[in-house]
Amino acid sequence: MGPATVDFLASLRVLLSVADRAGTLPGGTTGGAAGGATGGGAGGSSAARAGFAPGEVPQDFERISALVELAQRGDAEAFGVLYERYVDTVYRYVYVRVGSRQLAEDITSETFLRALRRMDSFTWQGRDIAAWFITIARNLITDNAKSARFRFEVSTADMLDADPRVEAAPEGEVLDRLRDERLLAAVKNLKPEQAECVVLRFLQGLTLAETAKVLGKSEGAVKQLQLRAVRALHRELADVDL
Repeated sequence: MGPATVDFLASLRVLLSVADRAGTLPGGTTGGAAGGATGGGAGGSSAARAGFAPGEVPQDFERISALVELAQRGDAEAFGVLYERYVDTVYRYVYVRVGSRQLAEDITSETFLRALRRMDSFTWQGRDIAAWFITIARNLITDNAKSARFRFEVSTADMLDADPRVEAAPEGEVLDRLRDERLLAAVKNLKPEQAECVVLRFLQGLTLAETAKVLGKSEGAVKQLQLRAVRALHRELADVDL
């Protein structure tokens, strides 16, 4: 199982456990590094435009914002560094949507080609440029798909990197795998908007603001969407010890 899937499943299990104990979902919960708010540094005007309060600027934000500014001035090397930083993030999202490695690679490549051509139009409207890249990818998927509705196309086996040796694994590992299969299957059974919200928040690690930008919704609407998704997962997995 890849590290991104491990983090995704772990985040969902923690969130479901919280929902089980409290009956509510903390609105500020995030599932990845993009949602974190640590580190210092002045951050400059880019940090302010991105919505960071003093003392909340992530450690690599100044570096990313500097690379963005250089790329906007036509620095190909700076854009190449941004590509290396975010290509896996975009590919994961696209692959989950389309379920084909070749198509996911093609759409990911086209995403960054479009981003390169449009760098001068980028403005800080979220805390990470990842949301902008994913928005471009999402539009490309819509152009290539029969339906604009979100579909969790990747198979459970692919997400878990299925290994035939699992049959010989210790009982605990087999039980963990079965639990993860149930959780991924439950995500696939969510309503399209709920599934996309869960993927953006906990597989991609986007903040509420970034998810709202990608989905074209308000932060309040995303909170409610996430809450409904977690409640639906909790109902479906009531018999699973997470």
